[in-house]
Amino acid sequence: MTTPSTTPSTPSRAAAGAQPPAMLLAAGRGERMRPLTDATPKPLLAVQGRPLLEWHLHALAAAGVRSAVVNTAWLGEQIGERFGERFSIGDGAAGDEGGLSIAYSHEGRDFGGALETAGGIARALPRLADVFWLAAGDVFAPDFTFAAADAAAFAAGDALAHLWLVPNPPHHPRGDFGLSPDGRAVDLPAHDPGPRYTYSTLALLRAELFSAPWCDIPAGNPGGVAAPLAPLLRRAMARGRVTASLYTGRWTDVGTPERLAALNR
Repeated sequence: MTTPSTTPSTPSRAAAGAQPPAMLLAAGRGERMRPLTDATPKPLLAVQGRPLLEWHLHALAAAGVRSAVVNTAWLGEQIGERFGERFSIGDGAAGDEGGLSIAYSHEGRDFGGALETAGGIARALPRLADVFWLAAGDVFAPDFTFAAADAAAFAAGDALAHLWLVPNPPHHPRGDFGLSPDGRAVDLPAHDPGPRYTYSTLALLRAELFSAPWCDIPAGNPGGVAAPLAPLLRRAMARGRVTASLYTGRWTDVGTPERLAALNR
């Protein structure tokens, strides 16, 4: 895997090749962001003049990704109203030929609430592909490139997931996972003194991760099972099936009003 450049770029369609679809997580309630999220879903809060989610949509369209599924729950109708069924950069960029089509997985409407990360992905799985991008709608990563070369390298390998890890922010000093010299994500034991990094929520995933023995939720999640992603990743890590890269571009988990205000200063 290559580490994405910290300088935004717009690859040509010919250079990018066929990109896999994307899953954008936008269903959370945003409790820590209250009162800002009492009337506005967190992915629509503005950072530097754009809704948080729009930064990802713009980067995906610029990279040649043609389709995305956005899951919603809390005030989810606002997200659909804001972005509709197609997103276009609108600046004539070669990577945006035809724009990015958007489908919605309305967990709040269908099940009364969010299904967490793994449950939400399993629900949307029939609309995705064997390989797909993943990003959380409440993370600000304006320098990240959804590079077609990374997607192609991942598809050609046997990993079930490729995670981009970031240096630990002040609010998460212990991090999540280790990173081996050969580029594998490692679920370090609690007593292990090795360095840990924070999972950025940016990833490439394989649909196989959401089937046995890693996951027992049926594709489409007809029962509306809520489940987190981390246990699936840890099971796959134990078998050496999760790779990772260290990403050092700008990255913020916009989890509090204070962090949002700092980004907008």
